Amino acid sequence: MALVHKFLNGTCILRNYLKPSAALHSFWGIYFANYCSNSLQKPVAASGRASQERTEEGLQRHHQKEVALDITSPEEKPEMNFDKAIKDELKDHFRRLKDEIMNHWVGPEGRPLHDVLLEQAKVVWQFRGKEDLDKWIVTSDKTIGGRSEVFLKMGKNNQSALLYGTLSSEPPQDGESSQSGYCAMISRIPRGAFEKKKSYDWSQFNTLYLRIRGDGRPWMVNIKEDTDFIQRKNQMYSYFMFTRGGPYWQEVKIPFSKFFFSNQGRIRDAQYQLLLDKISTIGFTLADKVDGPFFLEIDFIGVFADPAHREEFAYENSPDLNPRLFK
Repeated sequence: MALVHKFLNGTCILRNYLKPSAALHSFWGIYFANYCSNSLQKPVAASGRASQERTEEGLQRHHQKEVALDITSPEEKPEMNFDKAIKDELKDHFRRLKDEIMNHWVGPEGRPLHDVLLEQAKVVWQFRGKEDLDKWIVTSDKTIGGRSEVFLKMGKNNQSALLYGTLSSEPPQDGESSQSGYCAMISRIPRGAFEKKKSYDWSQFNTLYLRIRGDGRPWMVNIKEDTDFIQRKNQMYSYFMFTRGGPYWQEVKIPFSKFFFSNQGRIRDAQYQLLLDKISTIGFTLADKVDGPFFLEIDFIGVFADPAHREEFAYENSPDLNPRLFK
């Protein structure tokens, strides 16, 4: 045992004393590789001088490559100027603020008012590049320990967005959750200058208009109003969207009067009308408790003024259900 102890101590001391550098590692790696390749080859008649020249030439090429990779001139190093970055960021925000003020004087979204009032349809989101995907967020029950997976990417020829993944209703093994199995796609809140929250004004339209292609699963379309009240962050308006499946596109039109009010995923007895001038986000949720793969392809999402639709609110309201509306 004493001999073994001495041997181990000597090995550790020698290892700490002879710490090879990165260049030495590369040198011994190439030397060992050359040695192995030469040892595996069949012996041929070659002079020792020719072999030595080949070895020196290989080491010289490796040394030049290593020097070219490791040595960089000070001029090539990127400069990091935080003051300049802050100034550029402030300039960008002030420029955006100026554009917002000027657009407000011209009209909604910088367009003349008569053009906006005569508009019958409007595309709010379309998918023609990666910058369009950056306006959306995908999430699933993995945030609570579930097993569902969801992904978002550009479709064929960059003409659509493909939402796909696998739904799993197996609850997480945390001893608390008893239900699971959902995947969702949510639009980001629009931001203005200095990260101020903005909203969409759809008050002149009465119908949500989509062009989609799915696999036959039912989806839930969710719309949130722009609000700063914490107690209302889980409130939303929802309605169903049924996909046909198959290779053909379908156009879906959902009147805003059909959207029902829910809080924390539960439909409330007292229903409220959706305020279309303060729309914050829109999202799509799949939670049909059918395990397996899914996909939803979206061409565009827009709004539409349907002259044939005259309904303002599709749900009953009475003093018993909602006393505040009848005071």
